[in-house]
Order: sequence, then C-alpha cells, then structure tokens
Amino acid sequence: MKFDAQDCLLVEKHRLTETIYDFRLQNAELAALCRPGQFAHLLVPGKTLRRPISICDVDGDIIRLVFEIRGDGTRILSETETGESINMICPLGNGFDVPEDKRIVFIGGGIGVPPMLYSAKQAGGNAVVINGFRDKSAVILSEDFRKLGCRFFETTDNGSYGLKGFVTDPLMEVIDECDMICACGPAPMLRNIANAAKEHGKECFVSLEQRMACGVGACLGCAVGINREDGSLTYKHVCKDGPVFRAEEVAW
Repeated sequence: MKFDAQDCLLVEKHRLTETIYDFRLQNAELAALCRPGQFAHLLVPGKTLRRPISICDVDGDIIRLVFEIRGDGTRILSETETGESINMICPLGNGFDVPEDKRIVFIGGGIGVPPMLYSAKQAGGNAVVINGFRDKSAVILSEDFRKLGCRFFETTDNGSYGLKGFVTDPLMEVIDECDMICACGPAPMLRNIANAAKEHGKECFVSLEQRMACGVGACLGCAVGINREDGSLTYKHVCKDGPVFRAEEVAW
C-alpha cells in the first residue's frame, strides 16, 4: 500500500460532548479506499507525530472522523475550523470483514463506538448494534445508529441513559442468534466479549485501542501480545497488523 499524505478539506464540524468532536473531511480519492475498521493518521500543526483517528463513516467523497480530546495533539486538531485543510494518511490498518450472509453483533464502548457505525452500515439488516457508555453525558451517535434501522441497544454504567449495566448484558440476549461479533472499545470490555464469544462458540473480532506513533509499522511502538497455535507468545503491531484481530489471538 502507498502511504501518500493528502490534504483533506474540513467541510463540517460539530461538537458532540465537552471533549468529543465530529469532523467531515472531503477527499474523493481517499474516501473510495476506506473500509470498516480502518483509521486515518492526521498531521497536527506544531507536532512531530501524527494522531490516529478511527474512520467513523464514509458518505460519497466525505470521510467522517469522530475523536476525543485526550492530549495536546487532539486539542489542537479540535481547533481546526471549517474551510481549513488537514493533512491525512488514509486509510491505514486492517479493518473488519463484514460478510453479507452473516448476522453480526457490532459492539462499541465509549470512543470505540464511532468506528462501529461504518461497520454496521455494511451489514444492513443483518446488524445488531450494542453501544455502551459510562453515563448519559458520554452518549454519542445515537441518532446515526437508529437511522440504520437495525436492532439497537444502548447501555450506561449508572443507568442514566438506556439500559443500566454493561454491553455484555444485551449481548447475552442476542448471542445465540448471531453468527459473528465485532467490537471496539477498552481492553476489559473486549476481553469480556471475547470470553462470552468463546463460551458460545461464536466468531469474534476486536479492534484494539493502542497508542501509535508512525502508524505504518515502522517504529514498533504499538506491539500487542498474540497467541501462537502452539501456545507460545509472539507480537504483532496494532497499526500494521490490526487494529482488528481475531479475539482468540489476543493475549489478554
């Protein structure tokens, strides 16, 4: 794959919560290449390292990125105004394979919710979506998922919005009727989903959240432990080999 950096015009910007922003960036060439679960690497003015942002959705020539301010770099990105350009390397990584003939449960947790939107769109009527948040103030993209017309659950840890509890609670309601599970979110959530999938004999793929530097596998900074078939441990890199892995591969 060529890792060409291109400028993308910011045509729309929304603030979804106190710390989460929704950017629509225009670049027809890059948009045509994007697949569910991949990410973009954004140049930050004044910073050496780019910032990886999951692809939330693609609509025609528009790439949608939803990200949270987690440091100085993402704060600077959030200050970009419509009409300005952002330099991106995109798309990067291996994403979700979404078969048309399988019923798939898509699960997102917190800022792991955005990449599940484009993924669930590919499954159409075969999708079941479960999104989880810590509380009502963190809930995002509800209307976007409802527009998909699929079966849809939302949970919050404290019950301030949707169902009280964790994403694994509604998962237990639908796991026997699904063929596959795709999930993105914090590691403890993914580990619990992976265990549930294993117990019920379901295929499961997880998108790992990991700090990245180069984004293309050169710096080796985003290594994750992977189980070999012989039981030994090896390492792969989230940016190049992932971010999506078979859940059974990951050394939790």
